[in-house]
Amino acid sequence: MGWQKEFTLERRAKGCHLVTDEILKHIQPGLKDVQAGMLFLFIKHTSASLSVNENYDPDVRKDMDMALDHIVPEKLDWLHTDEGPDDSVSHTKASLVGSSISIPITNSRLNLGTWQGIYLTEFRRMAHTRTVVATIMS
Repeated sequence: MGWQKEFTLERRAKGCHLVTDEILKHIQPGLKDVQAGMLFLFIKHTSASLSVNENYDPDVRKDMDMALDHIVPEKLDWLHTDEGPDDSVSHTKASLVGSSISIPITNSRLNLGTWQGIYLTEFRRMAHTRTVVATIMS
């Protein structure tokens, strides 16, 4: 059996943002009665990503943003800058981090580790809303 919902996350500017609780609000009806299944999350954008990482210390989110800026610097001679200097650099980072994640569901709950949470990694400086498609398979 499958369940699917498309929803929009709150507007956020560049950085790594913990969005586990926001996503749970949207998918709660789909989790009901799922004893064993999978949640698939897909972000419908090319300049932001989803990932699973440390959910406790906010310094991890700052470190992740800093490391991605170091790995893919904006100062390169990017050709695709139609929407500003962070255009192509954002697309490159999104390709590295990824557009989808999967999380097991056990007894109607996300089966994340103790210190794991869902990140929205926004690569554009200007704040954007982001659309996510959640699919639950049981």
